[in-house]
Amino acid sequence: MLKVGLIIGSTRPNRFADVPALWLLQGAHVRKDFDLEVLDLRAAELPFFEEPQSPSVTQGVYTHPKAEAWRHRIGQCDAFVATVAEYNHGPTAVLKNAFDSAYLEWNRKPIAFVGYGGVGAARAIEHLRGIAIELQMAPIKHEVNIGIEPFLGVLTRGKSLDDYEFLVSSRTALYDHLVWWANALRAARAERLAA
Repeated sequence: MLKVGLIIGSTRPNRFADVPALWLLQGAHVRKDFDLEVLDLRAAELPFFEEPQSPSVTQGVYTHPKAEAWRHRIGQCDAFVATVAEYNHGPTAVLKNAFDSAYLEWNRKPIAFVGYGGVGAARAIEHLRGIAIELQMAPIKHEVNIGIEPFLGVLTRGKSLDDYEFLVSSRTALYDHLVWWANALRAARAERLAA
């Protein structure tokens, strides 16, 4: 069975990220094609990138123990979903740092994004797609954008993300396509290792 890492991309107190993370876990619970493992950046306590050398020089080995532990967790996953907040038209610093705190372990794995806020974090997600490509990942087209109306509906009107059918169908499409890419790329990675 596929192992998908759910990266919670914010560490703020009272973060909204826990809402889509729980919703993603609930949606994954009924699936039989993958297990979803939470990779909470708050719990990871990653230092901001401070390596004396680039991981491209060290074969991806990090000197900081928390970065080493993080990269090993990333290496165990076949695919990823990240919750994305948008600050000043970009992703959170801690999420960008999480990508910098592993190297080879990201290669040839798909990633999907679930953004929230004014425009569903669409601009931040576009930044992250370029970062993912540089890490030799495969960012999939399908994403979930929790725009201002559902965002405020959850925060101020007692609604849940399940009250928005377009979000539920987007989550299903995201999972379906992520699984397809994860299976294809896992098979390709295995074939390359066997060669």
